[in-house]
Amino acid sequence: MTVGVEEEFVVVDRRTGAPVARGPRMVKVATEVLGSQIQEEFLGAQVEVCTRPTVDLRALRSELALLRKVMGEVAADEGCLLMGTGTPVIPPGSPPTVTPSERYGRMAARWPSLVGSYDGMVCGCHIHVGVTGRGQALALANHMRPWLPTLQALAANSPFSLGRDSAWASRRNVEHARWPGVGPAPLLDEVGYEHLADHLVKTGTLLDRRMIYWYARSSEHVPTLEIRVCDVNADLDVVLLLTALVRGLATALLLEIGDGRPPPDPPAGRLHAARRLAARYGLGGEGLDPLGGGQVPAWTLVERLLARAAPGLAAAGDLELTQELLHRVRSSGGGAARQRAACLRRGRLGDVVSDLARTTAAG
Repeated sequence: MTVGVEEEFVVVDRRTGAPVARGPRMVKVATEVLGSQIQEEFLGAQVEVCTRPTVDLRALRSELALLRKVMGEVAADEGCLLMGTGTPVIPPGSPPTVTPSERYGRMAARWPSLVGSYDGMVCGCHIHVGVTGRGQALALANHMRPWLPTLQALAANSPFSLGRDSAWASRRNVEHARWPGVGPAPLLDEVGYEHLADHLVKTGTLLDRRMIYWYARSSEHVPTLEIRVCDVNADLDVVLLLTALVRGLATALLLEIGDGRPPPDPPAGRLHAARRLAARYGLGGEGLDPLGGGQVPAWTLVERLLARAAPGLAAAGDLELTQELLHRVRSSGGGAARQRAACLRRGRLGDVVSDLARTTAAG
């Protein structure tokens, strides 16, 4: 099963650490080297990099490191830093700038309250796994729904927003959920998907199908299932861990799908509660088991996820690597804990920015 990753980054001024709208200029320069693997994002202080499909996780890591290196060099030429965090740490002195494009302009005009300040800037890590078509993507999305809050907790990397500790491990998840089309995917087959997608666009709920931002969605332009629940992370090993778990879980679940087992159907309220606890505490507190309904330590849910994905990880030869990467995350506490630790050393948000930028560049 192939995998691919999209990473969104914040572009900040080297001196102030605040977001600056130099993303479009950086993309124009970097396109000469990276082609379509570098893209503009909704706000001018963001950029996105995209890998090619691969079956080799080590090759994936090398490609992500190269993409970060090139973009970091382009950012340096602009007097900027590239930062892997779900939300900006330091607020800017002026409102955000929407990247010039006809589509982005229509989105900003329809939902102005969502783009009026930098607390709406969110950067995610989107993980793609290759599928045979939309039917398989939807079947996998149906079966993966209960496991996504645990992936979200592992990826939590946005405790700071607008110059303060937000008290969330993933403030990005809170801000992103304000947009229409964001949330757990409903249980759907191909016919149901087509009907619902057409309805959402025709009624004006969404601008177009690209605004279907479900946490697990069938891509509209490539044959993949896209997992969109994760914060972007500065630590590339966390990205590799998340990708391995997504593919391992998908591989294991395909066997159940092939056997005709129905997908689990936890109550929608329980899925939302699990998502909210994952965003609030990340790996540092209690989580909610969407299947059983009980609160348990977040790391207990991680261990259950690892056990569930283990057959798929073993089949791909990724089990030992995944266990090693999980041990590293457990030792560090994860991205949100690392950001807070950087701030606590001297009480300076600038130290958080510096640590994020160094880690992002280290690849």
